[in-house]
Amino acid sequence: MPEPTKKDEMSNGEKESVAPDSSEVPMPTPEISLEVSPPPPEQPVETEGKDPQPIEVIKPVQPEPVENGSKEPEPEAVVVGAKEQVESVNSEVKEAPSPCSPPPPDDSVHVSAMGRKDSVWSLGEGQAPEDLDKPVDTPPLSSLLIERPQGGSITVGGDISFVAKVEAQDLLRKPTIKWFKGKWMDLASKTGKHLQLKETFDRRTKIHTFEMHIIKAKDNYAGNYRCEVTYKDKFDSCSFDLEVKELEQSQSVDIRSAFKRSSEGHEDAGDLDFSGLLKHREPKQDETPEVDVWEILKSARPDQYEKIAFEYGITDLRGLLKRLKKTKKEEKKSEAFAKKLDPAYQVDKGGKIRLVVDLADPTVELKWYKNGQEIRPTPNQRKFIFEQKGTQRIMVINNCGLNDDAAYSVAAGEEKCTTELFVKELPVKITKEIEAVKTTVNERIELACEVSEEGAQVKWCKNGVEVPTGPRSRYRVKSEGLKHWLIIDDASKEDTGTFSLMASGGTSEAKVQVELKPLKIIQDLQDMTVLLGQPLKMHCEIFPGNVPGRWYRNGQLIQSNDRINILQRAKNHRLEIVNSTIHDAGDYTFVPEGYSQSLCAKVHIVDPPRVHLESLNFPDNTVTIVAGNKLRVEIPISGEPAPRVVWMKGERVILDSGHRVRAETFSDHTSLTIDIAEKEDTGNYKIVLQNEAGEAGASIKVKVVDIPDPPEVPLVTEVGGDWCSMTWEPPIYDGGSPILGYFIERKKKQSSRWMRLNFDLNKETTFEPKKMIEGVPYEVRVFAVNAIGVSKPSEPSKAFVPLAVTSEPTMLVVDDVTDTTVTMKWRPPDTIGAAGLDGYLVEYCIEGTDDWRVTNKELTEKTKYTITGLPPEAKILVRVRAINAAGASTPRTLQHSILVKEVIEPPKIRIPRHLRQTYTRKVGEAVNLVIPFMGKPRPKVSWLKEGQTVDPTQVTIRNTDCDSIIFIRKAERKHSGMYDMKVEVENHVDTAIVDIQIVDLPGPPQCVKIDEVWGGNVALDWTPPKDNGNAAITGYTIQKADKKTMEWYTCIEHYHRTCITITELVVGNEYYFRIYSENMVGLSEGATQTKDSALIVKEGMQLKNPEYIDHDFKEPPKFTQPLINTFAIAGYNATLNCSVRANPRPKVIWMKNKIAIIDDPRYRMFSNQGVCTLEIRKPSPYDGGMYSCKAINNLGDALVECKLEVKGGFTFSELMQRGVPLHLIDKYMSETKAVEQPEK
Repeated sequence: MPEPTKKDEMSNGEKESVAPDSSEVPMPTPEISLEVSPPPPEQPVETEGKDPQPIEVIKPVQPEPVENGSKEPEPEAVVVGAKEQVESVNSEVKEAPSPCSPPPPDDSVHVSAMGRKDSVWSLGEGQAPEDLDKPVDTPPLSSLLIERPQGGSITVGGDISFVAKVEAQDLLRKPTIKWFKGKWMDLASKTGKHLQLKETFDRRTKIHTFEMHIIKAKDNYAGNYRCEVTYKDKFDSCSFDLEVKELEQSQSVDIRSAFKRSSEGHEDAGDLDFSGLLKHREPKQDETPEVDVWEILKSARPDQYEKIAFEYGITDLRGLLKRLKKTKKEEKKSEAFAKKLDPAYQVDKGGKIRLVVDLADPTVELKWYKNGQEIRPTPNQRKFIFEQKGTQRIMVINNCGLNDDAAYSVAAGEEKCTTELFVKELPVKITKEIEAVKTTVNERIELACEVSEEGAQVKWCKNGVEVPTGPRSRYRVKSEGLKHWLIIDDASKEDTGTFSLMASGGTSEAKVQVELKPLKIIQDLQDMTVLLGQPLKMHCEIFPGNVPGRWYRNGQLIQSNDRINILQRAKNHRLEIVNSTIHDAGDYTFVPEGYSQSLCAKVHIVDPPRVHLESLNFPDNTVTIVAGNKLRVEIPISGEPAPRVVWMKGERVILDSGHRVRAETFSDHTSLTIDIAEKEDTGNYKIVLQNEAGEAGASIKVKVVDIPDPPEVPLVTEVGGDWCSMTWEPPIYDGGSPILGYFIERKKKQSSRWMRLNFDLNKETTFEPKKMIEGVPYEVRVFAVNAIGVSKPSEPSKAFVPLAVTSEPTMLVVDDVTDTTVTMKWRPPDTIGAAGLDGYLVEYCIEGTDDWRVTNKELTEKTKYTITGLPPEAKILVRVRAINAAGASTPRTLQHSILVKEVIEPPKIRIPRHLRQTYTRKVGEAVNLVIPFMGKPRPKVSWLKEGQTVDPTQVTIRNTDCDSIIFIRKAERKHSGMYDMKVEVENHVDTAIVDIQIVDLPGPPQCVKIDEVWGGNVALDWTPPKDNGNAAITGYTIQKADKKTMEWYTCIEHYHRTCITITELVVGNEYYFRIYSENMVGLSEGATQTKDSALIVKEGMQLKNPEYIDHDFKEPPKFTQPLINTFAIAGYNATLNCSVRANPRPKVIWMKNKIAIIDDPRYRMFSNQGVCTLEIRKPSPYDGGMYSCKAINNLGDALVECKLEVKGGFTFSELMQRGVPLHLIDKYMSETKAVEQPEK
């Protein structure tokens, strides 16, 4: 098993520095002062092989844009010292996170790739081919990543790195990061020569940095990658793409060599190739004849690509599909095989397998091969058995073993088909567990375990991570028979942990504890004095010898770098500094790891005089200053004792008592000050240092610069609707500083106010102003900008006027189609512009040609046009252009072709909601009903009343193309009844029923009589009126009148029964009573009065109570309110209601199409006080049909029915507008009709 390469990691204390961003545009500052001091006595900043970029001395600030004539702000002095430089070098730039797609869902591995022993980890197989172009959903994620990895592109053999950063300000521990290839492949186990993962942490900025390096990329590394970061319940993810470009190659490429799997166990094994982890197999000799795999792929179906790639050893299916798209397919069929072998077979160890092929020609000669070697039958050998059944040829392999795990092929003449056989081994169990070990460092540790099978493959792990067992590893693995050992020759404290052995049938664990030995100091550290720049070497010796330790200077940890080397050999520990500096002086301490003792010594550094110009980072030691500004240059110096400093320009010495130009010296630095810089101040300045230890000198150059000249007059090269394109020449004189960019301004020709168009400098000499008003003339001008400031404006350009065509028409649809015409309609363009809209141009062409013909020679201003003279049953494409003074717009083309053929649309009546129930009107009112319908060509409409033709003298009926109107000027009761409407289009018919009820006032009640008088009570009884006004009687109104006055007073209103007892009558009075009947129209015109009067006599009379017989309230079910036909809207809940009366309480059953509805979650049933309700949740067109409610008790049963129609499907016209083919439309309409006819 090849050894996985250990990940490169950095210690938690190691810091990374990022150079300051110098991409900002420098602007002028009137005064600049440089204060440079020697580096402070602190730990030098460590970098990862990157030197900090030089810092610009001049850092002008970009001025805000101002109006013409406004005063610019006065400049302020800026001081840039060496300390600020160090701080800027130590600062790190945080990049804003870029938006990333969420992690894609997990993919399942294809069956043909599972368990394959010669498969190679391919970066190109992370995603299935059919998922390459699918978008990725973006679920909400926690924001952990502050810098996300970005996609990239490299060529084959190149290197690339991806970086992700996580801010740990609010995290208590390090987050967990995983790198994935595609949707499922974890890259943590693939690290090696071609893939490296790296983690660092900066304690000062609290930022975790995770890096993934791909080295010498291959073409199958391309694809989608994903980075996942988790911390407790927080999660963040980012996906990115890697494109690997192939080197230019000739077109004659062998497909099997281009997409072949890498060889087993070769140089890439253990890095990105896990084929070396599988059982070693001798390379098989390919004796199959040369086959043109491209021809096979061209003639195969898409679902067979993976099978073909499997047969010919091609694993880069992604690259295979990309190349296959560029070739045309040609049909080719196998001549020898009617049915070939499957790509792979699997069998248990010791089992039997049958390989079957079906021959197209039974007479052809057949040969079987194993790993390229022909299998020949022998009389005494029963391993391979060959059988024949008709055209089938069968090879049976008995008692399969691991040596039968191989590639098999069968050749029939010149053709061959191949498969692979996988032999599944039984799980290996652990028979003897590992024992715990407790020892000290430098001792030998030996962990032993026994398993159930000899030669079994096992894996040793420490704390759940596989231990490295390569040649350079501290761990050695040994096996003998059933026993397996893990040996550590020289144990260390890091070996403390839980070691485990993993087999296919179980795991055994044991704890190992390694303790330290007592510390003994053999040689202590010695105090030292070193000359500055000379090497510094410190040495100590301790026992035991393999104990690591840390070095400290003045309490700060010392890290190894290019200048400092920390060495350890056995018991010797050394600290070597190549070139010592002043900051290397101090108290040094060596602390052995794991011990409380430490070794200490002092180091002193002697420093000769020196000028530190290198800390300024000036290019060529040149300082640039803007004319008229103040310059102050501070240069760090060093030396013990303090040196004497002299400044000179040429042969002239600069004194500290000068007025405009003066020099000053301090303990750690010297400075040169120029109050108002002039052009004459340009030149070389020399510094001379002297002290007892020696002499040093240096020189700097001062350069005075100014703003540039204005650019040349800009030229407008192209004009659009609200934009233009302009170009110009750079200024002749750049002011002694490179041109950094340009500012552009524009104004209306009639205006004097200029407007700035860009606030970020334009680097090029071209620009496109936008957001201008069409039809208005404009002028533009340009400013040049260098590091000093902004030049004067250029001369204005010639005036120009923006003008553009309209946008394309919108919503182009088919309105109507006949045998020779097509009617189109559309909406005006969204954007018309200042040029207006003159009209539209309609064009068409026959499908399959590019011959567009103009149908209207003159522009049409309407948004509807009929194309005439078309050939019947032809398919055409139609497009429309909008025309104005600027020209024709982009055409709006109908996406699908139109079949020129008269379309029959079956009729469909759209009954309004208020007509689905009984339509009620009073006598004398007008009846005006509009019933819309659909159908093509124009349907034939007929009306019947109660099965008879409607009398046109009584009812007026008017029909149009889309509706039918029933009009009755003055309704009478004879107009009531059921009106049948029938709509016909050829053999298609649709019907509907409209129930019209004309109601009037009812007649008075009949036979009102006084039944009995007792006390102050009178019992009245009457019969319902003979004429109910064609509406149900809703109640009665009872009035009384004293015989003396005959003034009528109402006793009760809206009384429903036909008998009543009037109470609280005055004793001694004589009363008459009368009763009005009432329906939905109102009270009857007349009332029926009692013939006799009722005299209320005084008390003392005997009342004889009548005898009553108990009434039997039992009755069979009877529906007092039936179900009514209902229309529902698809997606909205619908309810069906009815009421039933019965005693005892009946059992209610709901049915659809005479089938009982039981435990269906789409229906809810309610019953309250005899009212039965069925609720249908979010119905669909398939929920339509005949619904019935059945009530049952001991005395009988009753049934009511209604029809439910669910609206919300598509009409024929809507399907045509959507471009659905006619055969699919006919199928949909016939299915819809078949569903509706049984319901009717």
